[in-house]
Amino acid sequence: MLFDSHTLLAMRLGVDVLVALAFWGLLRRYPNIGGPGWWVLAACLSIAGSLGLWLRSSPTDLWFGALGNAALTMGPVFAWMGLRSHLQLPRPVGRVFEAALLIVALHVAFILVWDSAQARQGVLAFTVLGVMALAFRDMVRADPQRRVPELQALKLLTAVEFVAMLMFAVAAPVAGLPLVHVLPVMLFFFLLVGLLRAALYGALVGYRLRWEGDRARLDLLAREADSRSLIDNLGAGVVVFQPDHTVRRINHSARRFFGLNEEETDLAPLTGLGSHMLREDGQRMRRHELPFDRVLATGMAVKNVVVGVPVFDGGEGDVHWALCNGYAENDAQGGLRHVVLSFIDITSLKSAQSQQKALQSQLAQSQKMEALGTLAGGVAHDFNNILATILGNAELAREDVSGNASACASLNEISTAARRGRDLVRQILAFSRQQPVERTHVDVAAIVVETWSLMRSAVPPQVQLLHDCHPNTPTILADATQLGQVLINLGTNAVHALGGRPGKVQCLLDCLPNHDSRVPPEVAKACVEAGVDVVRLEVGDNGCGMPEDVRSRIFEPFFTTKVVGQGTGLGLPVVLGIVQMHGGAIEVRSQLAQGTTFTLFFPAAPGAVLAPPHDVVTMVARAPDEPATALPETPPMADATPAEQAHILYLDDDDTLVFLVRRLLERRGYRVTAFLEQRAAVDAVRESPHAFQLLLTDYNMPGMSGLDVAREVLKINPQLPVAVASGYITDELQAEAKAAGVREVVFKTDAVEAFCEVVARLIKAG
Repeated sequence: MLFDSHTLLAMRLGVDVLVALAFWGLLRRYPNIGGPGWWVLAACLSIAGSLGLWLRSSPTDLWFGALGNAALTMGPVFAWMGLRSHLQLPRPVGRVFEAALLIVALHVAFILVWDSAQARQGVLAFTVLGVMALAFRDMVRADPQRRVPELQALKLLTAVEFVAMLMFAVAAPVAGLPLVHVLPVMLFFFLLVGLLRAALYGALVGYRLRWEGDRARLDLLAREADSRSLIDNLGAGVVVFQPDHTVRRINHSARRFFGLNEEETDLAPLTGLGSHMLREDGQRMRRHELPFDRVLATGMAVKNVVVGVPVFDGGEGDVHWALCNGYAENDAQGGLRHVVLSFIDITSLKSAQSQQKALQSQLAQSQKMEALGTLAGGVAHDFNNILATILGNAELAREDVSGNASACASLNEISTAARRGRDLVRQILAFSRQQPVERTHVDVAAIVVETWSLMRSAVPPQVQLLHDCHPNTPTILADATQLGQVLINLGTNAVHALGGRPGKVQCLLDCLPNHDSRVPPEVAKACVEAGVDVVRLEVGDNGCGMPEDVRSRIFEPFFTTKVVGQGTGLGLPVVLGIVQMHGGAIEVRSQLAQGTTFTLFFPAAPGAVLAPPHDVVTMVARAPDEPATALPETPPMADATPAEQAHILYLDDDDTLVFLVRRLLERRGYRVTAFLEQRAAVDAVRESPHAFQLLLTDYNMPGMSGLDVAREVLKINPQLPVAVASGYITDELQAEAKAAGVREVVFKTDAVEAFCEVVARLIKAG
């Protein structure tokens, strides 16, 4: 014999110990892989069986013989359970332990009750054969396509082991071979088979590790693909930067946000992205403010930082705005791997905010104008009464003194100051749109020529006044007086902008189609709906220009950059009010040291006729040695006695005006009856309906207005001419006066001659 039984058992014992230690190590390292735990138990049972066979004193030894045989019998059962666990098949643990108890009981019975070595060998052989058959079935079901080489080798080994065990269990007894000769061969064979089986079990564990590793890599790739798809389809732009500012990855939204093509692989422009970022106020971000550098320096995340980024394929000044968030991505050791920045596009929101600010500014300007208009309407009545009193009494005083008296100069200054106050009130009322507008077909070119001619004698000699009127410019529906006031205000401001230096003030007039891109949208829309073109009027100078902070406030009431006494701050607000009242718009262009240009847009009149051509005219002011033309003095009033002395009824709640008007009209030869109370005047007409040739009444009086008095009086005498005087006249007032039967509405601060002329005309017409 090559080996004796004790030597083979010792070798088997050592091999089983090594196998148990190997599978114990696999169990500790990979606890989630099924099989090694059961294989450790199987190796331990094999160790116990080898010890039992080695230490038994006789074949009928109860403890070592019976328990050793039982352990050897149960070893393959636990190995099969480990295989099922590795193949992730159900494990009948309860039945296995029941079978273990049964096998132990059988071996004990075979020793104590029926001492039969063949019976013990038969139980061992047939148990192992049954387990092998079950294991072979499980391996076939687990790998029907035969894709796992380790499992195929284990199947082959199991088949060989099955045949060998069948030979030892059946053929040896049939051949009559004694056990003492068969046992060493069996021990040596199954020692080799055990080594091969342990190696194949280890190979299965290695295959499972490789398979799970491959599956983990595939899952990782799938998750990366899903993450990439998710990031690429996000509405927010995501850019992954390396610590050296180079771009590792960028999604589609970020490409669109930065103006990069989808196919573009050159991401070098994004490397220096931080140096181009803008703060919310439009200024470049400093180094410590940049989101990337903040994350890089502190390692902390940054949230909701508003940044502006120039667009790479956009025009100059094209900026996209975003809400930027950033965080650091670290490796397993805590080192910085990437800096991830996300950009949520808020360009449309910023644009809406800018539009909202512009609308708020317009609303504030409109509210200022409305407030000033309310103020103007409230004070115009009393202020006009004061001015009318001053002007009227000054005229009366001039009549009472001789022409060469020293008091005449003072009276002239009083009249001049009062007229300036009257003009200021008219400007306020025009600004607040409380003056009546008489719109007719106006030739703008004629207004330009006339206004420039009037201004010629008022500008310094070194200033040139130029105008260029296109011959095919249509007329507009406008109030010629107010349009002239617009030109005078703009021209005066242009002359002041020259600051006494040589320069020119130029007026250009032409016509634009209503679809021209230079036309403001609100004017273009109105002109398209009316089917008319746009008349453009430009007044420009080459003076000092305006900074942006001044240009943004030029239409604010009472805002002026002139010294005290040279400007009221109402010139340009009046211009704006008149232009908007005519359905037009104003644009202003100005640069420091290069001049300012005001562009006015008006809708052409429906069915407008083309204005006659006007040549380009250069008008230079008078020479320095040419004397200034003095304003003609207003001639004193001459006494005019009507053919028949007319009787006038005058009503006003201001006693100073009653005293003044009575004196003015009586000097003109009229008989005047004046009242301070409305009911007294109505009662006077009721007592003598035909005693008066004219009723002149104030409009704004407590209790009953002038229109109410007119209605009461006209019920008594419908033929009596009635005139209403007011400090401010609106279209609504004129319409109500006409409906009430009033002949004329008189502006209170008109010159004395104009006032008396209205009275004479109404008496004559009546």
